Amino acid sequence: MVTQTVSKSLDVDQFLAQQKNVHRNLFPAELVQHSIRRGETKMASNGAIVGYTAPFTGRTPKDKFTIRDSRTESAVAWGGFNHEFSPEKFDALYDRVLDFLQGKELFVQDLFAGADPKYRLPIRVINQYAWHNLFVRDLFVRPSAEELKSHQPEFTVVSAPEFEADPQRDGTNSGAFILVSFTRKIILIGGTKYAGEMKKSIFGVMNFLLPERNVFPMHCSANVSKDNVTALFFGLSGTGKTTLSADPERRLIGDDEHGWSQTGIFNFEGGCYAKCINLKQENEPQIFNAIRFGSVLENVVLKPGTNDPDYESEALTENTRAAYPVDFIDNAVIPGIGGHPKTVIFLTADAFGVLPPISKLTTEQAMYHFLSGYTAKVAGTEAGVKEPTATFSTCFGAPFMILRPKVYAELLGKRLEEHTAQCWLVNTGWSGGGYGVGKRMSLKYTRAMVTAAVNGSLLKAEFATDSAFGLTIPKAVPGVPSELLNPRNAWPDKAGYDRAAAHLAELFAKNFEKFEVPDKIRNAGPKKQS
Repeated sequence: MVTQTVSKSLDVDQFLAQQKNVHRNLFPAELVQHSIRRGETKMASNGAIVGYTAPFTGRTPKDKFTIRDSRTESAVAWGGFNHEFSPEKFDALYDRVLDFLQGKELFVQDLFAGADPKYRLPIRVINQYAWHNLFVRDLFVRPSAEELKSHQPEFTVVSAPEFEADPQRDGTNSGAFILVSFTRKIILIGGTKYAGEMKKSIFGVMNFLLPERNVFPMHCSANVSKDNVTALFFGLSGTGKTTLSADPERRLIGDDEHGWSQTGIFNFEGGCYAKCINLKQENEPQIFNAIRFGSVLENVVLKPGTNDPDYESEALTENTRAAYPVDFIDNAVIPGIGGHPKTVIFLTADAFGVLPPISKLTTEQAMYHFLSGYTAKVAGTEAGVKEPTATFSTCFGAPFMILRPKVYAELLGKRLEEHTAQCWLVNTGWSGGGYGVGKRMSLKYTRAMVTAAVNGSLLKAEFATDSAFGLTIPKAVPGVPSELLNPRNAWPDKAGYDRAAAHLAELFAKNFEKFEVPDKIRNAGPKKQS
């Protein structure tokens, strides 16, 4: 049985009204000055400030909790990444965090999550660190001066990275915590300096709230052609989502989080949070040139003497990041709104080397592969080549999907049918054999296939059915060797292909057992080989 209590705590507005050292809605130059004055950051030679977040250099999903109460009890898909937390423990920890912040210098930004005025969520972020406040200003949608006058937050983030919880007393898993209360409309973060927790916690809120309004929230990038035709790119880390959506012939709507409403696509964010390990200007000029004054680098090593960013260094973490406003990208769409997409791309890097380089999906197949969220990673070669490891992340973003997966899958199917959008599965992984035997698919060929899909010309191709997975594959794509299009043909060892395909089909089927879906969706997946 769910218990509900009424907290005696101050609300956030009352707390802020009692504080005497609060900086509200400062501009980037002011926040940069404060962060350096307070010793929080260093300035790189390109003008960006650099913050460091040890011991956490990434998100800690085990420390993220949703408050289980009458608002969330029957809606949240409890278990997996959705850990529950009691209202009583939340209230007690909330009081302790406010006591900790009492009298401290604080930084506040009033922002929006969502570029579409009809669906955007007004938010307020209260930070202990000035550089965190610049981070959220970069990442979310910034109100105009006129909009600020009437801004009323519907959700508030309170971030106190230097406050550590006591797990035995507070009920957390560690000193770090990310707590989301949909009843009190507060996100409480402590014990971690990693700025990405603020970004992704709001993404989780949008994933909870928007389906109620018939909006499909998506963990994807989006771009638009010169004639305003939108395309979406879903994919887990390492599949090529950022690379393939960064097209000089198309304009960027956003690189990570979007909603698909009855009127079209809109970016949840007003900025980008790009990985910058091994970043080079010649390879990714848009990202490289966006890192300048007003940007925030996270855990990037600076070279002694020059303070040049050392993008190749993994001394602190491989997960080095850059945050910057989306308008630092030359061809960005401002505001981040586009029409209904005609093309949806699912990206996977199949290290088993058995999925076709590109496949045309039916609506049921699209829902199946969306729920599966498959990619395969290589295990490493320290002691020789090892077997690839299959990774399944529901909806291509399992840690952030708070509702039951079928809610998101049904919205995907509904939108595809309503707007006759074509979904494609693109394998950016291995061909001619698995990892260690075959070769990684050429980026040149993948770009040719994606271009043909996005501009619609691929729909005119002649197609065949892949026997292993029941996928519809083109017989020819301009600029791509035809022998690569059917993966079995690309393998010298046909029996080896059959064994590997059967193994992957079994992994798909086993992973899919947990989903409650109609038979027509379950049957759209790979068939077990006899």
